[in-house]
Amino acid sequence: MPSTTTIVSAPGKVLAAGGYLVLDQQYPGVVISTSSRFYTVIQASSGSANQIVVRSPQFHQAEWRYTVTYNDAGVQVIPQEDSIGGKNKFVHLALQHTLNLVSEIHSVAQVQEKLVDGLDIAAVGDNDFYSQRAQLESLGLPRTIKSLSQITPFCHNGVKLTDVHKTGMGSSAALITSLVSALLLHFAAISETNFAVLEGDGRRLAHNAAQFVHCLAQGKVGSGFDVSSAVFGSQIYRRFSPGVLDPLMKGEFATGTLKSVLNSSAWDYSSCPIQLPPLTRLVLADVEAGSDTPSLVGKVLKWREHEESCEIAKNLWTQIDEANRSLAVQLNILSQSHEKNREEYEQTIRQLTSLPAQQWERISPAFYRLHQTTQQIRNLMRRMGDLAGVEIEPEQQTHLLDQSIEQAGVVGGGVPGAGGYDAIWLLVCSPPGLPYEQQPLRRVESVWSNFSESNVTPLLAQESVAKGACVVQLDRIPGLKEAIQRR
Repeated sequence: MPSTTTIVSAPGKVLAAGGYLVLDQQYPGVVISTSSRFYTVIQASSGSANQIVVRSPQFHQAEWRYTVTYNDAGVQVIPQEDSIGGKNKFVHLALQHTLNLVSEIHSVAQVQEKLVDGLDIAAVGDNDFYSQRAQLESLGLPRTIKSLSQITPFCHNGVKLTDVHKTGMGSSAALITSLVSALLLHFAAISETNFAVLEGDGRRLAHNAAQFVHCLAQGKVGSGFDVSSAVFGSQIYRRFSPGVLDPLMKGEFATGTLKSVLNSSAWDYSSCPIQLPPLTRLVLADVEAGSDTPSLVGKVLKWREHEESCEIAKNLWTQIDEANRSLAVQLNILSQSHEKNREEYEQTIRQLTSLPAQQWERISPAFYRLHQTTQQIRNLMRRMGDLAGVEIEPEQQTHLLDQSIEQAGVVGGGVPGAGGYDAIWLLVCSPPGLPYEQQPLRRVESVWSNFSESNVTPLLAQESVAKGACVVQLDRIPGLKEAIQRR
């Protein structure tokens, strides 16, 4: 059998609107996929039959070895005890269940045939998924986007995977999506042509399989917005009914069950494509603060369910939902206005670039409304945090966001997802051909570099141009070939 290489990349995410609410199927969320991506590279190895080696060459001791066996129950992926990386639940479950899905779609023989020489799998993520503060300090560089672009792509993080500081961009969802999709393609369970179509059956199967593996690895059925954006790109997302995964989450894996559940029409999520307004730029920051609260979601949901606060919570969630929906509508209106008259739209952006958003109403009511809506969402989310006793937008983040948003050319921003201390996002005007010194991005970077309450490091990520997961060529991604060759 000829040696083949399969490479799939999947983007990270920013939940701009819908934190907490997106867990409930009646509430949609606005999720933006980012230009920072995870890559899975699958190659036939020169090793033994039925041996799979998975490597993450950005970390120390990040190699996991598996032996694949076959019996009446299908395919069994068994971790080897001598793996220097120890256990990796995410990778193991992705291999186990995706290969079984392949055997149900085709046959166990198809899996055996593809594993006659074993497989070598390398998984790497763009630098943005991990804090690069130490890299910048070691290079003597300031915390700016220009400095970040000087760091080697897919750089080694100098630590074990368990010790890395993540930036909250959905690394596990992007990893699982790229790994599951690459396996399905490599074993011909879906076709590359069908996978390339957003509405294609192959892409939907990859999505459903990745959702299942991600839920199983996390031990719960989450909202799934992170996997959905990794598969389909920026979108207005409404979650699937958790019950669709009940048989699999309960461990019911009789022959044919995977295929039946993952191809079921009961997957009732909705994913409506969306994009940020043209000539604007998503800007993200990795914020180093004193502490974070790991149980934000649990506390908010407990508050919502509490009898005394139920009516208050219901009314507040309705207000937040209305604001979130308004945000999505306004994003679409601005994209449409760009399509109708690009020259006038660009001229408007240039005017807005030199003025703070509070002065935009006369020039562009549409952009002014977008600014007002992002501020309204922040206010409502802060109120929910106050009522629930949770720091959704901590005071320090409020100071950082307020100082950033008052800069000329900044549309708005917030704390992504569930909030907390880890990150902020901004939307800034970015007209073409404007010198760096006159860009809103420069003003924001100046605020961040002088912010005294915490260390703020920008990320390189912008909104993804590609629509979700995609097949890529090794020589088209700078630094990828060199990264996967590291041992």
